[in-house]
Amino acid sequence: MIEFGHGTHVGLRRTRNEDTYYADASLGLFLVADGMGGHQHGEVASALARDTIVGAIRNGKSLAEAVHVAAARLLEHAQRYDDALPMGTTVAAIRFSEQGYEVAWVGDSRIYQWKNGLHQISHDHSLVQQLVEAGAIDEAQAKRHPQRNILTQALGITALDQLHISMAKGQLEVGISFLLCSDGLTEEVDDAGIARIIGRTDLAAQECLDHLLLAALEGGGSDNITAILARIH
Repeated sequence: MIEFGHGTHVGLRRTRNEDTYYADASLGLFLVADGMGGHQHGEVASALARDTIVGAIRNGKSLAEAVHVAAARLLEHAQRYDDALPMGTTVAAIRFSEQGYEVAWVGDSRIYQWKNGLHQISHDHSLVQQLVEAGAIDEAQAKRHPQRNILTQALGITALDQLHISMAKGQLEVGISFLLCSDGLTEEVDDAGIARIIGRTDLAAQECLDHLLLAALEGGGSDNITAILARIH
């Protein structure tokens, strides 16, 4: 059985919420998308990606295929508008099945697993992450880097022949949890703070999720905040 909590908040410094999400235990699909490009760009991009992925999964596509279809649709949509503003979105998605779980992501929205501690499954498709992997900066410097929000991959912006959809999969066990979130959460709450909250078995998944949103707001709420917590019982 999947118990889940979900929520989004515009944050304290933005006037619009360009994040979106989808949570459906019957379909076994959960996703978070963080749009970019401003109103009529970020909002449209994240919603279009969400709806395209959900539709593709319902039509029998695999998770990777569904994300690829969404990327193609966004590029096609963006080409209709001659505008200097980009129209893109991140996506972080998980699909549960009887065989286990599969995750896919593009951008810097994250996927974590909780099982006797917090483990980040995804790795950011970002300039700063490339610098970390190259040994040019460390994790502490990455968190403060002025270019930490520059993405190297995004749906609607990266050309299809250069798009890298990262994937991972594994087996499900009772007691395991998954967190999907936009960077509005991880900018304000570090991994230790996230772990303290989602490790609380005395709280329901929705209560944990609400605490995560509050922690991000208390941390500054500099961006839209969106998260889904799914627990396997």
